[in-house]
Amino acid sequence: MTLESRHRRFLAEINVIPLVDVILVLLVVFMVTAPMLYRGMDITLPTSATNSIKPEMRTVLTIEKDQRLYLDKDPVGVAQLEQKLKILKRDHPDVSLYLRADRDVPYGVVVQVMDGVKKAGIEKIGMVTEPMGPEHVGAPQIPGLTPRKN
Repeated sequence: MTLESRHRRFLAEINVIPLVDVILVLLVVFMVTAPMLYRGMDITLPTSATNSIKPEMRTVLTIEKDQRLYLDKDPVGVAQLEQKLKILKRDHPDVSLYLRADRDVPYGVVVQVMDGVKKAGIEKIGMVTEPMGPEHVGAPQIPGLTPRKN
């Protein structure tokens, strides 16, 4: 036998099929076990006649463009507003009020309504606004005023 006949040719390529098989098996194992990791403990909770956590009462006060007021969906006059809010505060001490006012409502009307809310004793008040889109980010534009350029 000659030296050349003993010399074998080796295959230099890597066989990836077993690697793909192992990765697929691991993927299936993780897909099956992942939902089980977030599972809580199975317990039977006792029952209670009273609930210690009270849901928060949320009310929306709306001022339309023509200065009409609505408490949730019910129309209410400016004179009746403080009285209705006092009744609401008496029935639900943790009431949260969300004020929605049209942008064209005069500032004085909004201040008058907020004054009535404070007189009724409601401390939790929020102002509902529209989120700014990317085209509106920056300084607010006031009609009639143009920004100065230095």
